[in-house]
Amino acid sequence: MIRHYEKIGLIPEPARRDSGYRDYADTDVARLRFVAHARDLGFPIDDIRALLSLWQDRGRSSADVKALAQARAEELGRKAKALEEMRATLLDLAARCHGDDRPDCPIIDRLASSPVTPP
Repeated sequence: MIRHYEKIGLIPEPARRDSGYRDYADTDVARLRFVAHARDLGFPIDDIRALLSLWQDRGRSSADVKALAQARAEELGRKAKALEEMRATLLDLAARCHGDDRPDCPIIDRLASSPVTPP
């Protein structure tokens, strides 16, 4: 991932030792940690780029940072709701399936016949 982050400009390419190995400064490591933490919270690359810019701007407005975090939290909420709806649909279909040696299966029937919607 580090090479990818370098390629897309999230982190600068570090200096190289005589051996060719990358030589990361403390600031590089801090930047990498920042990116990793942002990724762990689900921020997409464009938002991470914006957050990095805000992090480096000591004159930043915390309102800008908060707006990014709230927008991401709302998006995660929408995704969580969609996942919960998919889970409920699967549990409903599984409950209606006998799960025995017979070939008929409401799960297969539903997948083959219509768009899957929550119960």
